[in-house]
Amino acid sequence: MTTAVGFDVDQPWQKARSVALRPEPFGALVYHFGNRKLSFLKSKQLVAVVEALAGHPTAAAALAACGVTDAQRGAYVKALADLARSQMIERRQP
Repeated sequence: MTTAVGFDVDQPWQKARSVALRPEPFGALVYHFGNRKLSFLKSKQLVAVVEALAGHPTAAAALAACGVTDAQRGAYVKALADLARSQMIERRQP
């Protein structure tokens, strides 16, 4: 499944190398040292998905491994697409 911003859940993804996550009670702060963007992940489950991306063959596999339900999937895919558009996550070479 590919979204308008080119995010394909059936491809391998990872947290961008120039990005740092700082855990917070609400989820995490995400800072990109290259473009100086700051984002907020407002869900600990979304933080878990972002951290799990590199350890799974696809984003879909990371979502499943982190217990994202079918009802939640659309919102999580949109969140990952937003993170990809802002360069917080990037395609991983298979």
